[in-house]
Amino acid sequence: MKPVPTAFGQGDAGELTSVPCRKRMPAVMSQHADQAPPTSAYVALDNGTYRATVLTRGPWHPDHQHAGPPIALVMRAIERAAAELGLTHVARLTANLLRPIPITELRIDVHTDYAGRNAAHFSARLSSASKELARFTALAQREAELQVPAVLPGHPLPMAPRSVEASPAAQFPFDTRLPGYHDLMESRVAEGDFFRGPCAAWFCMRHPLIDGEEPSSNQRVAVAADSGNGISAVLDFRRYLFVNSDLTINLLRRPQGEWICIDARTLVGPAGGGLAEARIFDTTGLVGRATQSLSIRPRE
Repeated sequence: MKPVPTAFGQGDAGELTSVPCRKRMPAVMSQHADQAPPTSAYVALDNGTYRATVLTRGPWHPDHQHAGPPIALVMRAIERAAAELGLTHVARLTANLLRPIPITELRIDVHTDYAGRNAAHFSARLSSASKELARFTALAQREAELQVPAVLPGHPLPMAPRSVEASPAAQFPFDTRLPGYHDLMESRVAEGDFFRGPCAAWFCMRHPLIDGEEPSSNQRVAVAADSGNGISAVLDFRRYLFVNSDLTINLLRRPQGEWICIDARTLVGPAGGGLAEARIFDTTGLVGRATQSLSIRPRE
């Protein structure tokens, strides 16, 4: 597969995997039966905002987005701000989720907090109708060729538990009667089972983040990484809420290709807190880690 131009420099894939991501048109909600199904997570509008489609719908509420797509949307904005400074590696993105993100028009504002020769720190805000929904910080770095010793402790870096080709297709274990994130993403289980403890799953975007634009590899990571607490859940989804109010992604290099593996585990504390942690892989090996702070409550 040849590199594909993206919004963040060149596409990152060489010959990575022969498994294509299967496109799937979502079901249309009955009240919008006269409208064509959406073909992207967002539509860029002339006023600089982005209209969310039902492909962003999450599992917690039918009017709210899964956090993965809006985090990926902010990743895109950070990438563009960093590229203007010649910085092509987003080493960290932290999302602080202040409130549920509605399926509506969104605005992103990015600020450069500090820019040096080899790194820059950014902050961003996601809002809708003048209401702030999430805050972000990010670190971008300059890339350069580096010669390192052939033998290093803990290297070569590990591969995902199982390849895309050897991983069976899987369906998200929540209500799929309405179109949503499960239509946006194709998934395959590399190890474990959804919602039954530690689990590794491959994710591939069936549809682009922005209409008419190929997602960058960083955006593919961001849209998948927020699923770590879900795929590795240890509590019954029907009896408990275990929502994350943040997500931090650390990347040691730029990912490659369409497929991203999230190898996650959930840890539950004794007082309503928890932690989901994940290793992130592409088809060539480890690329980073992600963590999520969980608020755990019984369903009413």
